[in-house]
Amino acid sequence: MPEVLIAGPVGRIEARYHQAKMRNAPLAIVLHPHPEHGGTMNNKVTYAMFRTFVELGFSTLRFNFRGVGRSEGKFDHGEGELSDAAACLDWLQVQNPEPKQCWVAGFSFGAWICMQLLMRRPELDGFIAVAPPANMYDFTFLAPCPVSGMILQGGKDDIVSKESVMKLAARLSAQRGLHIDYRVIPEAGHFFTDEIPELTKHAQEYLLAALNPLPKVVNG
Repeated sequence: MPEVLIAGPVGRIEARYHQAKMRNAPLAIVLHPHPEHGGTMNNKVTYAMFRTFVELGFSTLRFNFRGVGRSEGKFDHGEGELSDAAACLDWLQVQNPEPKQCWVAGFSFGAWICMQLLMRRPELDGFIAVAPPANMYDFTFLAPCPVSGMILQGGKDDIVSKESVMKLAARLSAQRGLHIDYRVIPEAGHFFTDEIPELTKHAQEYLLAALNPLPKVVNG
């Protein structure tokens, strides 16, 4: 898959890009975990999410936040990383001006940035948040959350507590017109070691249903 260098707010952003063959293919960007704890676009969960979108026909981009790998700049505690994500989404939309849909996914710290991007970009149609760190960061900005999506959590996560994510999912699900598909993978820890196939299976199921919704039955 081609390496691309994107002009970001503080310099170049290192990325990997897959261009789908289908005209007007849906788009997705995938955001990696915390840069100061070893998070990169090559993280196993991030890569698995990237491959899931690719295999379902999305034009898909993953990238390194500022200060990671060959991306310029330094860690900015979320604000700058959100600007990086917005710049990458801009780049992806320039390459694909008429997509069928536009999605964002993120893992851990990347899930927190993912949810913030939803609030900034009304063209986003859905999201997948893996282990959103609801016990570490404030998610009250999702009031209301603009689109439906999926939240995946490991049942044995010792970094992001299952209870905090459950409460976040419940709060979002209570919002009118919003559907949050909240799923727990019982044996998974925070990094989903040995549970990547299970993670991928749940994400594929959700995306297939979202891309191909069942027709509504009209009674009478």
